[in-house]
Amino acid sequence: MVFTVRLLGFVPRLLLVVAAGALLVTATVVGVAPRVWSTANSHEELPVELPEFEALAQRTYIYDSNGREIGIYELENSQPIPFEDIPPDVVDAFLTVEDKEFFTHDGINIRSLIRATLSNFASDAPQQGASTITMQVVKNDFLAGLERDGRYKLLQIHYARMLEKELSKEEILARYLNTVFFGNNAYGIAAAAETYFGKTAQDLTFTEAAFLAGLVRSPSGFDPINEPDRSRARWLQVVERLEDEGKVTPIEAIQLAEFVLPSRVKTLPDRTYERTYYTEALRDYLLNRSTVLGDTYQERYNQLFRGGLRIHTTLDANLQSMADQARATLPDTFQGFDASIVSLDSLTGAIRVMVGGRGFVPNEREVNMAISPRQTGSSIKMFIIAAAVQAGAQQNDLIDGTDPCTFAVPGDDPFTVDAVNNGLNTLQSQTTKSINCAFVRLSQIVGLNRVVDTTYRMARSPYLYKDQPASERLPIDPFISFATGANELAPIDMASGVQSIANEGVHHEPYYVEYIDNAAGERLYTHLDPGTEVLDRDAALEIVQIMKGPIYGGGTGRRAAFDDRRPAFGKTGTQENNTNAWFVGGTKQLSTAVWVGDPNAYTPMRRVPGLTDYGPNVQGGHYPAVIWKAFMEPAHSLLPPVDWDRPPPPERPNARLYLPGNECILVTSVVPAPTVPVDPNAPTTTLAPDAEPAEPVETAPPVSIVTDVVRVGDTVPPDVLDPNVPLPSLPISNNVGPCR
Repeated sequence: MVFTVRLLGFVPRLLLVVAAGALLVTATVVGVAPRVWSTANSHEELPVELPEFEALAQRTYIYDSNGREIGIYELENSQPIPFEDIPPDVVDAFLTVEDKEFFTHDGINIRSLIRATLSNFASDAPQQGASTITMQVVKNDFLAGLERDGRYKLLQIHYARMLEKELSKEEILARYLNTVFFGNNAYGIAAAAETYFGKTAQDLTFTEAAFLAGLVRSPSGFDPINEPDRSRARWLQVVERLEDEGKVTPIEAIQLAEFVLPSRVKTLPDRTYERTYYTEALRDYLLNRSTVLGDTYQERYNQLFRGGLRIHTTLDANLQSMADQARATLPDTFQGFDASIVSLDSLTGAIRVMVGGRGFVPNEREVNMAISPRQTGSSIKMFIIAAAVQAGAQQNDLIDGTDPCTFAVPGDDPFTVDAVNNGLNTLQSQTTKSINCAFVRLSQIVGLNRVVDTTYRMARSPYLYKDQPASERLPIDPFISFATGANELAPIDMASGVQSIANEGVHHEPYYVEYIDNAAGERLYTHLDPGTEVLDRDAALEIVQIMKGPIYGGGTGRRAAFDDRRPAFGKTGTQENNTNAWFVGGTKQLSTAVWVGDPNAYTPMRRVPGLTDYGPNVQGGHYPAVIWKAFMEPAHSLLPPVDWDRPPPPERPNARLYLPGNECILVTSVVPAPTVPVDPNAPTTTLAPDAEPAEPVETAPPVSIVTDVVRVGDTVPPDVLDPNVPLPSLPISNNVGPCR
């Protein structure tokens, strides 16, 4: 009975084998029987032509400004290499396992097809492959996605024979070894060598190559990392094949059976780089904020991830390391407060440093605070100073910084500032001490629309430009609260504004890429930006002198001072409730912005355990200034101190800057002291010769009283954006006060 059952099971299998053999014979006749092919191709009006190979996908390499490799972009890990760079042992291993008669057949190995098919039909599980290497190239390159109907195998065979006539054996084999899939996102022998063994293809041993050759039959099914048992079983099959073909002795086969399979994905020892805030920002820039790689998104995408580009960036890895260390000076807290640093080349705008936070961690810590807008506090005053000086203000002009101060807001409640009092003082002094009342008044004197326009021009970048859509970035609004930092700007914006001053009024947009070469070494792109003059040079030099005060004038940024007192300028910023703290400033070499705060919210930094080294509440002159110095000092250690030229002497006497409508000229009148009428009939008193004269009688001094209030002129109209329109000013001798 058992025999009968077995026999009954064998008969269908035998019939299948016979049928399969017949089908194979029919298929192989295609190469010599045009009638069969014409029948298969009868629905086509034109003969089937051999398709063109698509260009091989290649990973893109990223380099820093010193030519060091810092990252890669790829979808498929594909690293095509020339055939001559593939060792003979590797070729031998693949031919032994996959296609030992490769160099003798014409694309189809009929005997192998029949033998493999009979073996596979006779077994419960496939044991042998039926395709030659040429047929596998055809399948991967020409037939991907094609329905596996009766025509599929005929096309594969036909294309294989055509391909053998078009290319040499070495060219076909090179195509195969550079495109075949090995699992774990590895395409081609070079990628497989790196992924599984952490080495180049040139360094593969015969044994390692044989293992990889066995893997291509089913990369997922024989995955040594996720399917170690099945992978071991497949390896034993490969060892058996090597022994059968005389590549190893029986004793060597036993030894090879103990071969240690790869257990994790690897990288080359000299390519241990990880994704960073900079490389992620660069990727976003090239895909979404630039047309350097093409006019359409798809063009840019294919170029970046499959084009095999060599992108030489502006990043200075040495400076980046210094900046990372400087950021680490901010103590860790349970609240998660963090710091960001952006540093630009003052001369060119090149992004030398980008610290987005503690360190990029995929799916955990990806928000890049270097390009994320936050309220700026008083660091925004940098742009008010620039707009005022461009319009004619001088460092020793007087402006009222009396605290508190209140300003009328049309259609809204009055805007009141209650901060530090500095009375009537120079623009230099108000900047050094960061007096809010003075700068709210100054922003209105200049004209808020002009201040906003100046900000856009000084800080323009792919991230900040006028009239950009609100969905991309909230606009900078000409609110009276501008001077107190209500608008949001990112560290890269602030560094860009600093660069405009440090470069003596010539702005260069922050940029990532110096040049790009293709895989063949041909130059595709070179950065070129002649710069835009956004401030007069003399104005920029005046601004530098004013903004030296916070650092070297005993001001709010004194903790940022270089130990060698090298020339530098800067400005602190602290937002209301200490939710954001800033220090921005520069030298002739580097323009740097530092932000400190909570990346996830506007969390007050008040009496935070661990953040009280410089006071109970974090301010711009505390950790941001300290971090700025911690980076800038080592960054300049090999650079000579270079100062800016002194600004030219003022063209006019220092003046009193005033806000028409809020401040008025006070016209005074002098009232003399009262006099007593003399009585002509009063007796005359004569003093004795030795008598003391009477004590003089004190009389009241003349009294000045305001007898009239004169409004002087009008403020700058809101629609005036000309940066050179003069500011409302009066001789210092004028008595100016609040309008009543």
